[in-house]
Amino acid sequence: MKLDTKSRIAKRMQGVRGEAAFEMLGRANELERQGRSIIHLEIGEPDFDTPEPVIRAGVEWLRKGATHYSPVPGVWDLRVVIARHLSSRHPQQIDPRNVIVTPGAKMMIFSMIHSVVDPGDEVICPEPAYPAYEAAIRMAGGTPVPLKLEEAKSSLASSRHKQK
Repeated sequence: MKLDTKSRIAKRMQGVRGEAAFEMLGRANELERQGRSIIHLEIGEPDFDTPEPVIRAGVEWLRKGATHYSPVPGVWDLRVVIARHLSSRHPQQIDPRNVIVTPGAKMMIFSMIHSVVDPGDEVICPEPAYPAYEAAIRMAGGTPVPLKLEEAKSSLASSRHKQK
């Protein structure tokens, strides 16, 4: 039996297109270098630096030896604080065991979609939307079914109209 030594891409990757978000970021950065004022909506990164108290806490944890892998759902103490914060802002009590901390939204989007979408499933997804939704649906073997969002039909637009 001869081994195929050529590069191979998994079948689930067929039809998955790359996100244009980072390409758009590059174009936006170039326009900024040219002096244009740009509102960044491409990769979901905040438009502010990490707050100083968060930086200090991170450095403190590193100095205490927190330099190894964390549990998959996140560091317990952080999950407790998040649950407490959410519980103080909502009528529902949040159990820290139901809080998951991830290194970014994209990993969680892919995990959630792969948890509920089977090959052949059709999945309604908003359009326009974060491109990771479509990519994750396709990778799970599903078919994205775009649902065009129109501001004029939103409850927010209706409430703005009533206020005028």
